[in-house]
Amino acid sequence: MSSDIIPVEWKKFKYRGKSLEELLNMPMDEFIKLLPSRKRRSLRKGFTTAERSLIEKIRKTRRDNRFDKPIKTHVRSLVILPEMIGLKFAVYNGKQFVEFQILPEMIGHYLGEFSIPVQKVEHGEPGLKATRSSLFMAMKG
Repeated sequence: MSSDIIPVEWKKFKYRGKSLEELLNMPMDEFIKLLPSRKRRSLRKGFTTAERSLIEKIRKTRRDNRFDKPIKTHVRSLVILPEMIGLKFAVYNGKQFVEFQILPEMIGHYLGEFSIPVQKVEHGEPGLKATRSSLFMAMKG
């Protein structure tokens, strides 16, 4: 009975109808046309100096086949490109470097989207371990 079952073909990754292989072989101008307007506009304007140096680091890491060590950066505004897939990044969130690996599903997002700068605030008890204004409140007792 198990031989009657047709093997299910897993869904292949596609970005706007293009497979990963097509994206990797695609020129930058064609890839930019697939992006949403805000990201398309920022890439057409060109890379900033910091983004340009990060792109050079990415290409050097690919050339040297050093996929184990994360690339540390403060650049949060760079759009994730197909050539970044498989690399590890450590993006600064204002306090620490948040480490993650680029997956195909992340194409077209910003690096900063995966390094959240805002954390949940948990206040202490009133009068104890709280704010400076509650320092002079009557203590429990």
